[in-house]
Amino acid sequence: MPANLSPEYKQAEEAYRAAREPQERLSCLKEMLRAIPKHKGTEHLQADIKSRIKQLTDDLTSAKKAGARTGPTHIIRAEGAAQVALIGPPNAGKSTLHQNLTGSKTDIGPYPFTTHVPVPGMFIHEDVHFQLVDLPPVSADYMEPWFINALQPADAAMLVVDLADPACVEQVQTIIERLSEKKVQLTERWPGFSTSRSEPSDTDDDDPFRLVLPTVLVANKADLDPDPGEVDVLEELLGVRYPAVSVTATTGDGLDTIGPLLFEGLEVLRVYTKTPGKQAEDDRPFTVRKGATVHDVARLVHKEVADSLQFARLWGKSGQFAGQQVGPEHEVADRDVVELHMR
Repeated sequence: MPANLSPEYKQAEEAYRAAREPQERLSCLKEMLRAIPKHKGTEHLQADIKSRIKQLTDDLTSAKKAGARTGPTHIIRAEGAAQVALIGPPNAGKSTLHQNLTGSKTDIGPYPFTTHVPVPGMFIHEDVHFQLVDLPPVSADYMEPWFINALQPADAAMLVVDLADPACVEQVQTIIERLSEKKVQLTERWPGFSTSRSEPSDTDDDDPFRLVLPTVLVANKADLDPDPGEVDVLEELLGVRYPAVSVTATTGDGLDTIGPLLFEGLEVLRVYTKTPGKQAEDDRPFTVRKGATVHDVARLVHKEVADSLQFARLWGKSGQFAGQQVGPEHEVADRDVVELHMR
């Protein structure tokens, strides 16, 4: 039976897809359940929505209890230009990579499953902050029950592998399959890269609960297997063509290639603000994505600024001349400077 979903439901679904905060996603789910037509054709979707409401409610409750020192939280609030999840099999070097990129104090050990909870840290590329979240390893035998929920705020993934491990192919295939079973797709397609490198996906784009994460393959411990063709062989065996970098997390070799890849692939834009008669505040920009507007930047400054925004003066590549007056819906470019004027 056709679902015949109403415009009201579809609006709530779009809001859910765009939501990053757990509480916001929960509110959207409740609105989806309220607005969905109640008939036999939507029974499975109703059940899925109810299940996710329960899971997210449980996660948020656990997070509140964690504040009372009753246990760890498994949902990391997204910060910075983007949240990137570190995924991989046991002993691939995720935690060492995370520590060397962010300076985090995550546990590191020569034994499997050293990481037990999500560990956030900030990775700085030029003046852009990316939030990297180190997650527990995934194997054929075990995946943390909260693992999928921890991925929900992520914008992308780094799939960390040890090329020198003979079981590397089977490990990666297991991760891809286990996540796919839970409606998480590690895709080779990134917004900022040409899609010609990959075939069209057979993913059901109408499924509001399928999480699609642009993924970079991080071939760690490259010093142990320095053959540059090994990455191509691995991807050929897996049938994927992720953007790939070769690194040695312990020495830092190759780590400088990660920042530019994330910046370009996620189409991050830096926008600086200034007040009339003063220099731009260029120590830390507001970060948005390609297609963002002056109003989007104002919203990051403060909700009240966005609500009362009348126009902006702009200096940069998206303007025709320095100090051009533009409206709230003007699209910004990287390194633009905006001077916001309120009513």
